[in-house]
Amino acid sequence: MDIVVHEAQTDAAVLECKGRLNMVSAPAFRETVAKVVGDGRHRVVVELSGVEFMDSSGLGALVGCLKTARQAGGDLRIAAPSDQVSMVLKLSNIDKILRTYPDGDAAVTNWG
Repeated sequence: MDIVVHEAQTDAAVLECKGRLNMVSAPAFRETVAKVVGDGRHRVVVELSGVEFMDSSGLGALVGCLKTARQAGGDLRIAAPSDQVSMVLKLSNIDKILRTYPDGDAAVTNWG
């Protein structure tokens, strides 16, 4: 999986992900989010329009990263999930915990 980090605001970053978020890529994804949060950008938006497949390991990574961000006083949001990712989020009811936005711009506004 390819991850490109964009600094959106002083304390926020958008991670643009492409590929598969699964057992193989989940550890690198977790490390990237931990580094972003450790660097002071504790509000994280994960843009998933380019992720064509996510399994339970990817789901676990998202939940773990949500915890990392919240422990730092921030939050994690999902932007533009692909159809397959949306289905996995809905089937697991994680869509009730992880807020989903239509795009990265919408996700980085109104952090209240």
